[in-house]
Amino acid sequence: MNRRYARKFDQIANIVEDTEKFFAEQGIDPSLRMKVDLALEELFVNMVTYNTESDEDVMIEMKPIKGGIEVSLTDRGVERFDPTRTRQVDVDAPLSERTPGGLGLYLVLKMADTIHYEYRGRTSKITFTNTVSAGEAEKDV
Repeated sequence: MNRRYARKFDQIANIVEDTEKFFAEQGIDPSLRMKVDLALEELFVNMVTYNTESDEDVMIEMKPIKGGIEVSLTDRGVERFDPTRTRQVDVDAPLSERTPGGLGLYLVLKMADTIHYEYRGRTSKITFTNTVSAGEAEKDV
């Protein structure tokens, strides 16, 4: 699936709907949906919120891979922002000592099996994968 989404927060409902359809059509394990939806929402919202220099749509590509899914988000006409190099979030610190922000990307990095960032010619591309581990697959049998 390759689809463009306008840079508007109301597009999240369409993204989730398209993800649901893609999972069903491709027979991807539904146990991965929550992780994929959360990562897509967080990354899309960050692109819309922080990449304000562009008015181009965000391209989302999904493809089935062995045991799961690969998802890419491409944002054109933007500055570099590598989510794999964000500041560390101390989740053990008391709330009163925490700095707001960064928790969503922290969760994406923890939940994705792999995450890769590319930046060329003012085009930012984030690709992540989620698969069912061998242990999880055995539980389903």
